[in-house]
Amino acid sequence: MATEAPDGPNAQSIDEPVHIESANHLERVVDEHDVVLVDFYADWCGPCQMLEPVLEGLAGETNAVIAKVDVDQHQPLAGEYGVRGVPTLVLFAGGEQVEQHTGVLPADRLRDLIEGYTD
Repeated sequence: MATEAPDGPNAQSIDEPVHIESANHLERVVDEHDVVLVDFYADWCGPCQMLEPVLEGLAGETNAVIAKVDVDQHQPLAGEYGVRGVPTLVLFAGGEQVEQHTGVLPADRLRDLIEGYTD
């Protein structure tokens, strides 16, 4: 019996970024949500740190799930998505990758990008 309960041992609020723990975890998040914006980042990256509060805000105000992948901890996963610089933002809609951008984008541009795929 499968239920979609928002509260379970592995449930996370979509109002805050979800920290990805493995390739399988990322795949589950993408499969379970309509729109997912994945931030491939590094703790030592200045632009990534500037983007952090923007993504936290978007997590709370959009219907998208914001997922974060630490490229230092998950190098094979970053390589799988062709991440060559951080931050790299990958947008999934309906389980498929639809956009990829390297570098910091302003909050309004990110919001428009997400809203273009949410109805």
